[in-house]
Amino acid sequence: MFASFLTTIFFSLSVIFAARSARMLGGPRANLARICLATVLLAGWAHAFGAGLHGASLPWFFLSGVIGFGLGDMALFGALPRIGPRLAILLTQCLAAPIAAVAEWAWLGTTLRSVDLACAAVILAGVAVALAPDRGLEVDRRTFWIGALFGAGSALGQALGAVVSRKANDVAALTHFPIDGGTAAYQRAIGGVLLTVLAFWLMRKSRAADDAVRPPGSWRAAWPFVVANALAGPAIGVGCYQWALRTTPSGIVLPIIATSPLVTIVLSFFLDGLRPTRRAVLGGLVAVVGAVGLKLAQAGN
Repeated sequence: MFASFLTTIFFSLSVIFAARSARMLGGPRANLARICLATVLLAGWAHAFGAGLHGASLPWFFLSGVIGFGLGDMALFGALPRIGPRLAILLTQCLAAPIAAVAEWAWLGTTLRSVDLACAAVILAGVAVALAPDRGLEVDRRTFWIGALFGAGSALGQALGAVVSRKANDVAALTHFPIDGGTAAYQRAIGGVLLTVLAFWLMRKSRAADDAVRPPGSWRAAWPFVVANALAGPAIGVGCYQWALRTTPSGIVLPIIATSPLVTIVLSFFLDGLRPTRRAVLGGLVAVVGAVGLKLAQAGN
């Protein structure tokens, strides 16, 4: 549970940095830069202190990275500039939780207690109340629906990536070769970065990438946010995420991480001066009640 809360904080920071870097560089460039940097950082950890590229679970972590880091994150970066960070992360986190719970039950046979499902539902309800509708969103209908589809794709990628990671951890346990969170994140990142590079190359080749001319100094201004995003998201954040999934079903981990939008609201208030609405405060309180209930339920299990 503690790892899930850490993941929530780092993911909340990551989405703020991701939105800023995407506005400066365009979504595809910002995503490619941060995942490449994160892979280098995670490689240093995994080969110096972790298991590197060893373990029978490697193919599963690689596949998880292709789905989550690759397809899921590309979809998220497609949603961010269109519908904004609040709504993008709302769709991603709130849809990912139930998708993952159903997928893990159908594939791995993991079941959740009624109290766990009830607390998870309270968390997701609180997040939905807090962020929907996003009153600050001013986009045309076509852009909104394209962004919403990207957000749903991001949710599907995160959910299935989490379930495949659970499978990888099961394989690691069966072979008595446990994988730490940092190494798991590195093995996932390899799959993600390969797919991201391929997709970016194909988009550039077909001129589908964001080819808008960037103002002079865009990269210089964006690099601090790219580095911060790489650290908070695919490096430290995903390391904590894999740590959480190693011991806890995705149906419990993802509802806690779904509170990331609420933390994003708080951080946006301090960083950008954006005052939360009464609806956001009320939804946040509901989500906190659900999270506390889930924590107490797990402690009493």
